[in-house]
Amino acid sequence: MRSALTVFMALHAIAHLVGFAVAWRLLESDEVPFKTTLWFGLLDVGPVGIRLVGLLWLTLAVLFLVASGGALLGQPWWMGLAWATAGTSLVLSVLSLPEARIGIVANAFVIGALALGPRLGWW
Repeated sequence: MRSALTVFMALHAIAHLVGFAVAWRLLESDEVPFKTTLWFGLLDVGPVGIRLVGLLWLTLAVLFLVASGGALLGQPWWMGLAWATAGTSLVLSVLSLPEARIGIVANAFVIGALALGPRLGWW
């Protein structure tokens, strides 16, 4: 099961790259349009603020990849990093609603697996 979570976290990391690419205008998408607002358009952070949010998406992508690699290699620190990354990603996904609603589900899955894994003997 750790292998499945490893793959899922790596795929989730790739999905985070969309948030970075759109915020930095490297990618245009009808589904995830460029905007300078968060939380259903109610919080305007401006063009500089949205680029900072984009850097946070990128940072979390890297951290998910590192946690995934740590899990794959059986490193003792991977779960702590995965917990912190998924929790932060969940907050960012909520702030990025409605576009990041699938991220809420993905992070809930990671958090659920992290919580249940030790109890079920998955790792």
